[in-house]
Amino acid sequence: MSNNPEDLKLLTLAKSTMARSNSNSAAALRDATGRTYVAIPVASGEFAVDALLAVLVVAKASSITGIEAVVICGQEPNQASISVIKSEDSKAKIFIVGAKDELLSL
Repeated sequence: MSNNPEDLKLLTLAKSTMARSNSNSAAALRDATGRTYVAIPVASGEFAVDALLAVLVVAKASSITGIEAVVICGQEPNQASISVIKSEDSKAKIFIVGAKDELLSL
């Protein structure tokens, strides 16, 4: 669980992105420099990525050098996606938004 104000900002970003896009989930990522990124799941035919991988792609497109934290709202990502984030930055904090808007560590 996190009470860090910066992590709570990610919660707000993920929730508002999910609501605005009418998606079943969304993710917000803060990189090592404090920049933030958001994404929703992407699917086209056989190709599909969950919100966690989608936000990593958006962040990597901006040449991030590390991940401080990621917050996922809605549908929980699969374990493979979590592993990709951890392999990208082993110190990255990964949270899912709980029923009462609390940040739960994955």
